[in-house]
Amino acid sequence: MIFEFTTAPGFDFITFFAKHINATVRDNFMKIPAEMGEGYVRKVGFGSDFKLTIHSYTLKEDLIIKRNPSPETTSVRTFFFYNTKQNLEVKYEDEENIPFSQKNDASILLSTNDLKSEICFPSNSTIQYVVVAIAAERLRSILSIEKPNKTIQTITGENVSFLFFESLDTEMQLLLKNIVSVDMNNSMNNFYVQIKVQELMYLLFSKLSLRENATFKNINSNDAEKLLIIRNEILHDLSTPPVLSELAIIAAMSETKLKQLFKQTFGDTIYNYYQKARMEEAAFLLKQAKHSVSEVGYELGFSNLSHFSRLFEKQYGITPKKFSYTA
Repeated sequence: MIFEFTTAPGFDFITFFAKHINATVRDNFMKIPAEMGEGYVRKVGFGSDFKLTIHSYTLKEDLIIKRNPSPETTSVRTFFFYNTKQNLEVKYEDEENIPFSQKNDASILLSTNDLKSEICFPSNSTIQYVVVAIAAERLRSILSIEKPNKTIQTITGENVSFLFFESLDTEMQLLLKNIVSVDMNNSMNNFYVQIKVQELMYLLFSKLSLRENATFKNINSNDAEKLLIIRNEILHDLSTPPVLSELAIIAAMSETKLKQLFKQTFGDTIYNYYQKARMEEAAFLLKQAKHSVSEVGYELGFSNLSHFSRLFEKQYGITPKKFSYTA
């Protein structure tokens, strides 16, 4: 099933989505029809400039959500907090689907509404995600940061086009689950959800505040598309380190532009991003209890297992051998 929409002023996702699947919205709540699956979509408002849409469902067929660029400049900032039990896929323009995450299917996407995007939710997967839509002015008021770094300045600024990714850590995943499971029939729970959403945003912006205070470069849909292709290329084979010159050719960018946009979007250099993904994959394989430390190290391209152990311990604070015993 494909649902395509344009983020124009007055657009209300739950209303248009309900019409698309022939469902009914009552009190900002829409139940997924039984023939499609089970679950719900709920809208919660904290004023005209701060809204939340909660998605919690399992569908019998793939759902593809296509967002077209807004025809007008808007100050709305959109934050997607995803937590799924199977891989979520995101793509820009007409490229093939690109994995949104490797083994950890919990991620955050921040963007302006002028970027065309496509998200695919696989069938028979438990999907939980929330979308926060907030005006830049309201966001600045909530954050009240005296000296924000360039990343936060960009997100809270005007007349910008951006795309940022962040990881959804354990504390944030628990908050997300709490938000999704709230009983909104209790009149006080709108207030409770608002507090929890702001707590989620606090944790997100705490992460973003640690990013390097570098000059921001505007991004367009073509750039976003290429960056996701590069990310997929890096994650495709974690046993082989990425080669910048080869990635630049794939992206049709100069090496300087690719390095700058990648770090700006994902919060780390290409090589560091690769190494962290490599260690995450190592942790995943060690948890399976079917792989020894040496098997995992060799599978991920390490000829020196001591080097593998040092990198793993640097990221997780524990050696892979000890980790495999506790996993």
